[in-house]
Amino acid sequence: MSALNQLPLVLEAILLTADKPLSIERLENYFAPEEGISRAVIREGLAQLKLKCAARSFDLTETGAGYRLQTRGDFQRWVARHYEEKPAKYSKALLETLALIAWRQPITRGEIEEVRGVSTNANVIKTLLEREWIRVLGHKEVPGRPEMLGTTRLFLDYFNLKSLDELPSLAEIKSLDQVSLQLDLLKSLPPGSEAQPDPATTVAAELEQHAP
Repeated sequence: MSALNQLPLVLEAILLTADKPLSIERLENYFAPEEGISRAVIREGLAQLKLKCAARSFDLTETGAGYRLQTRGDFQRWVARHYEEKPAKYSKALLETLALIAWRQPITRGEIEEVRGVSTNANVIKTLLEREWIRVLGHKEVPGRPEMLGTTRLFLDYFNLKSLDELPSLAEIKSLDQVSLQLDLLKSLPPGSEAQPDPATTVAAELEQHAP
C-alpha cells in the first residue's frame, strides 16, 4: 500500500493509536524519505481526513500541541460509560488561580492574591505545576524576585485550544465567580475521552471587574 495514495487513512491510523496530539513535524517523522511525504503533503492529507470525519463519531482537532482525533460531544454520554470512577474535581481556588494565570500571564502569586483578595495555598500552585498546566517563566525584578507564572502547551492541549488567542477577551468577561463553574464543568469530562466543549463558552473566566 502506498502511503501517498492512502495518506488520509494512514494519518487516521497514526492519530487513532497515538497517546498524545502530534504536530506536523512529528507526523513527518513517521514516513521514510523515499515515500515523498512532505509537510505540505501532510497538511493536505489532514484536510482530507477532516472532511472524511464529518460523517464519523470523531473529529480531527488541532490544539497547541498538534493534531488528534477526538470523540464528538454528541456521543459523550455513551463514551463516558468507559469510566467507572468519576473524574477529579478541583477547588474553586485552583480554578480561579488557573484562570488568572491564563488571562494575566506572566503573573506572580502575590498578584493573584491581590486580585482574588485571599491568600493562595501553596498546594494550589504545586498541583498546577505537577499537572504541567503552568510553568515558571522567570522572576520579577522586585524585592524577593517572585516567580512569574504562565501556562504551557499541555494547558492548551487539555482545554482544546490552538493558542491563547482563543480565550475570550477581557471585554467579554464579567464575573470571576463564573470561572470555577465553567472550568469545573470542563473537568467533568472523563479523562481520555478527548471530547472538549467550545472553549469560548466553557472556559469563560469572568475577570473584567477585577482587572486593574
